[in-house]
Amino acid sequence: MTPVPHGRWVSGAAFLALAAGTARARRRLHALAVLPAPPAGGPAEDSGRYRLVAAEGVLAGPDVLRAARAHAEREGLEVLELLPEDLDAERALGLLRLLDPAAYRRDRLACGRGAGTALLATAEVLARAGIDPDGRRGAPELLGLTRRLKEYAAGTTDLAVAPGLRAPAPGPGADGGLEELYAQGLPPGPLAAARLAGLALLAAGAVRHGRWGLAAAALYWAQPWLVLGPGGPLRPAGLGRATAARPVRSLHGALRTAVAARAVAAARRSAGPDAVRAAWYAAELAAGTDRFFEPRRADCPWCGAGGLRVRVRVPDLLQGKPGRFVLEECEACGHVFQNPRLTPAGLDFYYRDFYDGRGGEGAGAVFGRLGGHYRARAAMLAPHATPSSWLDVGTGHGHFCAAARDVWPETRFDGLDMGDGVEEAERRGWVRAGYRGQFPELAAKLAGQYDAVSMYHYLEHTRDPRAELRAAAEVLVPGGHLLVELPDPQSRTARLLGPHWLPWFQPQHQHLVPAANLREALAECGFTVLAEEHGPAHQHNDFVGALVLTVNRLAPDPDSPWAAATGPAVRAVRQAVRAAALPCFPVAAALDVLRTAAARATDGGNAYRLLARREPDGPDRPHRTARPDARDLPSRRPRRPRRPRQPRKDGGPRP
Repeated sequence: MTPVPHGRWVSGAAFLALAAGTARARRRLHALAVLPAPPAGGPAEDSGRYRLVAAEGVLAGPDVLRAARAHAEREGLEVLELLPEDLDAERALGLLRLLDPAAYRRDRLACGRGAGTALLATAEVLARAGIDPDGRRGAPELLGLTRRLKEYAAGTTDLAVAPGLRAPAPGPGADGGLEELYAQGLPPGPLAAARLAGLALLAAGAVRHGRWGLAAAALYWAQPWLVLGPGGPLRPAGLGRATAARPVRSLHGALRTAVAARAVAAARRSAGPDAVRAAWYAAELAAGTDRFFEPRRADCPWCGAGGLRVRVRVPDLLQGKPGRFVLEECEACGHVFQNPRLTPAGLDFYYRDFYDGRGGEGAGAVFGRLGGHYRARAAMLAPHATPSSWLDVGTGHGHFCAAARDVWPETRFDGLDMGDGVEEAERRGWVRAGYRGQFPELAAKLAGQYDAVSMYHYLEHTRDPRAELRAAAEVLVPGGHLLVELPDPQSRTARLLGPHWLPWFQPQHQHLVPAANLREALAECGFTVLAEEHGPAHQHNDFVGALVLTVNRLAPDPDSPWAAATGPAVRAVRQAVRAAALPCFPVAAALDVLRTAAARATDGGNAYRLLARREPDGPDRPHRTARPDARDLPSRRPRRPRRPRQPRKDGGPRP
């Protein structure tokens, strides 16, 4: 039998992927709600509860407004995104790729999506989000408002097709839709590169790979008609012309986006916000990075033993900031810790622009995709207790608390963090109260107020994990529960992937605690461990994460404000490396699927969870029985005017 050339397998896979995407888009299209005819004799004027926010040139008549208000009232919605019936074909396809209408409303962490035409929102939500409903807005600004309003009405936002809503046809756009991509939090450069790579693959397949290549190219060409053709709730104007011209329009749009994205990146480097950041980083780095490290210690901070060995040496593969970091392992107890560890000033330097600032957009997008993981964490408590008050330590922007309401709708969730994200979480309503500060310092104020405390991917970021456990014991009522999730330094993939194992997460992770050590520390603080999970806590990012870190190591982002100046040749090489890595991501994702299945089956993953109960007869002041790191005792350390930023709990962004 003549072997099938590898290219035909690629074209066959492309055809199957396109077929699955077409079927999914068609299914999502038919899940869109359509506004019914407005109630007869209903009020044409705005009653005052709902306000219309529309892009410039959009026309919404009285019938449309009556129908939209009636639908929102009936469904209990605070925000209703309105889609014109004649929505542009490519914009409709893009929306269906990003959003599943059937799950959109109930997914509290879903990113707000729309068509950039019009939306209806309650005056109360608009006020909390700080949005003025009046004024002239373009489509990009309205897309940004949709994202923000979904955060403030997480479970009461939906979208519907509004027959009769009239929006101007989108112009060609010299920037290839760059502003709209930025408004939706999507990276224009990588998206344009992926689109160009996909078009090149389809063209090569059609020429060289026979019927599979031709079938894949034809399916891509006909996709607008196959998805949006007769029978659906949308009737895009000029659908036939858009389908016929799709390859040319796609190529033209991707090229314009790529050129515009490069121009914007250059402007930001020279005179934009990145120029200000670059000046700050240049001043900081001029003094060198050695000052960001404490002296290396010769003993284990967990058990005090002196036998240490290097587990991994690695640069900053997350952001590419200068510096090199060492994780050492105690031969006696297995505790893994950063040695030498960062000073508070060093932590502030390396956390900067990761969860906020330049990196805030990406971090929020990653956390927003972890809803299922958050709900599984919250459900671990179900067999043991029904919490009435829950404090999430290291809450970030409160993503866990928002998702956990699906499991515990009657529970009062509060959050604590060092960053200003906890204040935004309170404004959104994702937490009832947000506390900003160091947990051990706030414990006395919160003593005995909670029957559940969670620390999810938080302890590994802290300078003294034992102090955090003592604080948890203090704020819990007797019989209350503590839930902890941590990376597992004993994971098999940690040894397989070496420095490219994502949960090493250097330089942010200060301590990686084996499960046996954590159980011992919990007992010292008056806790009894009730449950332990390894497989269910596994985060399926080992191989994709390793690939991303490898790419970052070989081709760091030349546009980062801390990067050294590079010439066109270096930039071209780095872009070539990143482009060459694109075909590897599906393979890495498939390996992660297999790894996750193995973790579930063997109860051995890259992380673990513990559920512990604070015993009623435990010590009144658990810190008397603990063994803190002597370096962290207040009497040994001078007060600093600026404390290090407390990390987010979610283990850091995964690409």
